[in-house]
Amino acid sequence: MSLAIGVIGVGRIGRMHARMIARETPRARLSAVSDVNAAGAAVVADEYGVPSLSVDDLIDASDAVAIASATDAHVDLIVRAAEAGKAVFCEKPVSLDLAEVDRAAEVLDRTGVPFMVGFNRRFDPGHQAVHTAVASGRIGDVRVARITSRDPSPPPIDYVRVSGGIWVDMMIHDFDMAAFVVGSPVARVWAQGANLIDPQIQEAGDVDVGIAVLTHANGAITTIDVTREAPYGYDQRVEVLGSLGMALSDNERLNTAEIYLAHTTEKPVLPNFFIERYDIAYHRMWKAFTHYVLDGGPSPVSLADGRAPVVVAAAAGESARTGLVVDV
Repeated sequence: MSLAIGVIGVGRIGRMHARMIARETPRARLSAVSDVNAAGAAVVADEYGVPSLSVDDLIDASDAVAIASATDAHVDLIVRAAEAGKAVFCEKPVSLDLAEVDRAAEVLDRTGVPFMVGFNRRFDPGHQAVHTAVASGRIGDVRVARITSRDPSPPPIDYVRVSGGIWVDMMIHDFDMAAFVVGSPVARVWAQGANLIDPQIQEAGDVDVGIAVLTHANGAITTIDVTREAPYGYDQRVEVLGSLGMALSDNERLNTAEIYLAHTTEKPVLPNFFIERYDIAYHRMWKAFTHYVLDGGPSPVSLADGRAPVVVAAAAGESARTGLVVDV
C-alpha cells in the first residue's frame, strides 16, 4: 500500500518535499500539488506528472497533506485537512500565534487524524545519536548542552519582514533541538540579540545575531548561538556534556577528504544550503511520516512537540526586549 500525499505550497521547501515524496520515499506517492502561485504549481505538477489542484480538491484526492505554505496559513489548512479525515504533515512553526496552535490542537484531538511537525533536524543521524546517547544514560546526568546554528547568508529582506523574527523563524529549530537532546523541557530563558550584519534587518525590526541561555526542568543549561551570516558555510553543531562523558554532532562536509602537508592541513568546506546539509534527515523524516500513517503508533513529532518551541521562542523574544530572564 502506498500513501498518496498532496503538497500545499510549492516554494523552495515545498518543491523539495514534492521531489522526495514523488521519487525518494518508499510507500509514498505524490498525488497533487497546490499553490497560490498557479504558474509555480503548474511547473511542479508538470515535472512530476501530477495535477495542480485547488486546496479542497487536493485534500479530496489525497490520503495525507503536506503543508509547506506561508506560516500564517498553516492552521487553517490543518483544520481543513483534519476535518476531512486526512493525515497531516506541517512545516515548522505550526503558527507564530499560540492561540492558533491551540486551535489546531483542538481539531486534531477531536478528529484523531495522524499529525506530524516537520522538525527535520530530529532525523539527522548525528543529532539523533546525541539524543540516543543521552536517553540511554551513556553519558550520565546532563549538565550542559551547546548548540550552534549559523546560516551562510541572510535571507531576502522581504522574507525577514514576514518571518516572525529570528527567535521564532531561525532559532525555533534550536529550541526544539535543546529539548530533544537534553531530554527535558525548557523552564527559563534569557536571550540577547544584536544587529551586526545587515542594516535592513534592523530596519525590519529584527536582529541578525542571537544568543539564548536555557534552563531545563532537570536543571541542565543549554546555550544557543545563531547568526544570519557565516561566510564559511552552513554551520550546525550540537554538543551535550554529562556526568560520564560527552556526545557531539559536528558539521557535515561536502566530502571526507583531508589534505595533510608540512605546514598546513586542509579539510573540505561546509555545505552552503540547508537542504544539502539535511538531505539525509529529510529522507528519514518522510520515511518516518509514511510509516507512522500507514502502520500506526505515536507521532514522530507531535503537535505538543511543535508547540513547545513556539512558547520558548515567545519567551526569548520577550527576554531580548526586556533583558530579563523569562519563565516558560
